[in-house]
Amino acid sequence: MAPIVYQQLFADHRDLYHNFIPVFTDGSRSSSSTSFACVFINSTLSFQLHSSCSIFTAEITAILHALYQISNSPPDNYIIYSDSFSALESMTSLHRFSHTLTFNILELHDRLECRGFSVLLCWVPSHVGISGNEHADNLAKSATDSINCPVPLSDIKKYVKIKLHSNWQSQWNLKEANKLHSIKHLITCWPSLPNRKLDTVLTRLRIGHTRFTHRHLLLGETAPLCTACQCQMTVLHILIECRQLNNQRIRCFHSSCITLRDILHKDHHPQLFTFLRMIGFYSLI
Repeated sequence: MAPIVYQQLFADHRDLYHNFIPVFTDGSRSSSSTSFACVFINSTLSFQLHSSCSIFTAEITAILHALYQISNSPPDNYIIYSDSFSALESMTSLHRFSHTLTFNILELHDRLECRGFSVLLCWVPSHVGISGNEHADNLAKSATDSINCPVPLSDIKKYVKIKLHSNWQSQWNLKEANKLHSIKHLITCWPSLPNRKLDTVLTRLRIGHTRFTHRHLLLGETAPLCTACQCQMTVLHILIECRQLNNQRIRCFHSSCITLRDILHKDHHPQLFTFLRMIGFYSLI
């Protein structure tokens, strides 16, 4: 729907709940920070959380702090508007993996109800020109003051995992001489083949170590040479460089100018094993 439609629906909603004081909350997350904001009629608050906190934690923290502020006021009718449907939905289906702050929100909400408050939670769409939501969004993004809030264990685990993977990737980027690096630039999980024999063959080709090209190291022999090119036999030479095998490459790969990455990538070339058998290399891997 067009923004003007949402704005009119919200205006109608406010007419219906005119005796409820509106409070807008929002969370924000960028590559370097996580923050939240609350907008009341006569005041606002915005804080940065630890950078490991998720956007969900920011949204749920904003709602909790809105309730904290409400608890310091005389009993009245309030309605908290959030554009995070997932945060609001999490309060309707609790389980043992629910966010810790969700329990805190429901507990504080019950205490406020016992004190004579009436507090409703309501979803609003984001970025459709609803002024209170837009104000909360801008405040959350521009928050500079920090607040000391516990970081949920789930956020810490995810943060550490991302950091470790980033460090691993940085180290891998430096391994340009590594045979596998020329094929696999990014550290991600590649699927295994259902056939163990084929999967073993593919893995050995990717790391550049086969029985034929490396057995001399175990036996103390001279490295095998290509009789046609008079250079050392390697996976790169056999699959890509040897001119004597160009016709077979054209037949299987429809080109003699290919790279290891072209045929050994994540999904590998469908004619790879046909080519290996055609040149008699399959049984030597």
